[in-house]
Amino acid sequence: MNTTIMTATPMVRMRTLWNRAADQLNLLISHNLLALTVRIAVAAIFFFSARTKVEGLLTIKDSTYYLFAEEYKLPLLPPEFAAHMATYAEHLLPILLVLGLFTRLSALSLLCMTAVIQIFVYPDAWPTHLSWAALMLYLIARGGGALAMDQRLEIK
Repeated sequence: MNTTIMTATPMVRMRTLWNRAADQLNLLISHNLLALTVRIAVAAIFFFSARTKVEGLLTIKDSTYYLFAEEYKLPLLPPEFAAHMATYAEHLLPILLVLGLFTRLSALSLLCMTAVIQIFVYPDAWPTHLSWAALMLYLIARGGGALAMDQRLEIK
């Protein structure tokens, strides 16, 4: 330790040591690592949800149509159309996120889907939806990172 820290007050020493540790964490946990982790986390949430709506590769279950007609009841959209759109989006957008392809657009689309779910379907689930939104907002604001196809294709 340098002599400046040793002669400083205990509070200044603690703050200096804490700030050094924070700087090391910034180096260790980079945006690229965070972006990759967040992309995979968000993708898993939606992809696993999508898989509950289908049989086989993409055959929508009768129970999915029932949910959209009876439980979800989205305004302005026929339940059959909403079931197809949500199911296909929940399959495609997570794949794009894992690849890091059109990351910002994919995250924004899933954020819009989350808003619809929050407002029209499960308004009491706001703590869950807020945590999803925070992850997606990070990707929308910062992008997919160096480990994304966007980076290779020079797409912001």
